Amino acid sequence: MSKRSSLASPPARFLLPALLVLALGGCQTTGLEDVTGALGGGSKSEPAATADARPMDALRECYRAKPSDPNVALEYGKALRESGQRAQAVAVMEQAVLAHPSNKALLAGYGRALADNGNFQQAFDVLSRAHTPEDPDWRILSAQGAALDQLGRNEEAQQYYAAALKIVPDEPTVLSNLGLSYMLQNNLSKAEQVLGRAHQRNQNDARVRANFALVLGLQGREAEAEILVKADLPPDQAAAKVTALRQLLSKKQQQRAEK
Repeated sequence: MSKRSSLASPPARFLLPALLVLALGGCQTTGLEDVTGALGGGSKSEPAATADARPMDALRECYRAKPSDPNVALEYGKALRESGQRAQAVAVMEQAVLAHPSNKALLAGYGRALADNGNFQQAFDVLSRAHTPEDPDWRILSAQGAALDQLGRNEEAQQYYAAALKIVPDEPTVLSNLGLSYMLQNNLSKAEQVLGRAHQRNQNDARVRANFALVLGLQGREAEAEILVKADLPPDQAAAKVTALRQLLSKKQQQRAEK
């Protein structure tokens, strides 16, 4: 978390880890995708196989047997990311990209691993090579925007989200990222408008719901926010989410009082 904190603007240092708690119930993963869904599954740059298809040990052995196979490296790198071994994921993906520098799927995976590891500027640069202006990938555009938000470059980030939305109008994950970007600028009314659209489009996405709940809570509408974060959850999980939200809002109030 320290790398992220040193690069993000003050609002980002406060909001992004808290969003993680709300969306994932305290999971220790802090990657770009996990916070925002910015480079979610189904990208045209990625194979259909998932890291869960084989146990980690089998993936490791397969990688050792075929370290030059780009698909194996990509799958193993993803499994490392999902298990929290971020530095190792970066190392695996870096070697794969060195061996296959024009492979856009590997570049996308490498960018994701770098973002997970807190290397946001490098992640942005690598992701820029993972697609072209002639054939843009909206998921990568959204991921680039999220990296820029982590760097405190919110207005630039919003241009990338706008470009993504030209390809996939009203895509909830992109709208959610855009709403978060407005939150980082403390433009809460705009953030609520955009996140409301995202939530309308996909009311079952926990990350979108968490972002929307947060912006409502930041505006003093805590009852509405609590209803959102505990929707469709078992009582114990719902209570944990509400507690996380209350702690987050309390910290925000304390920050404002100290200014």
